[in-house]
Amino acid sequence: MIDEFGCDAIGIQYQQSLKDITPASDLVEGMLNNADRPPVRSADGKRVLFEGEALPHFNEVDECARLDGLLTYRLWRELGFAPENTLRDLRWGATFAKDYVWVLLMSGAAPPAHFIGGWKGASSERQPVMYFRLGGGTLKGISKPGHIVWSRVSVMCGALHRDIGVAEVVKLPEEETKRLSQGTTPKWPIMHVVFKGVSRDQMMARYKSNHIQVFYCPNEKQAHRAARIKAAAMSELGIHVSFCGDVRLV
Repeated sequence: MIDEFGCDAIGIQYQQSLKDITPASDLVEGMLNNADRPPVRSADGKRVLFEGEALPHFNEVDECARLDGLLTYRLWRELGFAPENTLRDLRWGATFAKDYVWVLLMSGAAPPAHFIGGWKGASSERQPVMYFRLGGGTLKGISKPGHIVWSRVSVMCGALHRDIGVAEVVKLPEEETKRLSQGTTPKWPIMHVVFKGVSRDQMMARYKSNHIQVFYCPNEKQAHRAARIKAAAMSELGIHVSFCGDVRLV
């Protein structure tokens, strides 16, 4: 569809729509959302499409997530960073080793580049019947430790607003991972995040978007640098930007 219609990104609408008439496409979504992936050819089989590129798409047809993901994909390419990004549901969390660790989930679109071990850390399970009666495979894994820039776009007072922050993805002991997964859907990919300088209540007080977008950076210093570059770029485009938490000058 991207090739045929010249789309920049694709939205997948499952909630109260496709979920009742087709199997879930989460496995395919995650594979296409990864720069290192099996080749996909054009309808006539003569061309390899978007070789070496991830194909940005957005679950639940969240237009704000689409805008965030697409613009940041292109910016991360300019910065020389791995471009894979994905939206995540901000679910819940618990205190572990003095930090409040958030549990982030999403049924589809999670790229293996984000997982511990990459493709080796990825697996697929059947979607739960309560969500997708016709099945379909997930692409699950545990997100690798590292520093990320997170953001979310929302519409307020007729204008686009963007929250931007820096966070750390942490690796938890296996038993703690299982404990935090008990209140979620274990068949889906999971990410454990500590948001820097933002408490649980502060994060929820500004929860005007159902999803947040996450982007890995090479290290913490580059994450702070990239957050400010991204904020400047988005501000130039007329989007109202707010830093949330600790975003340092470097």
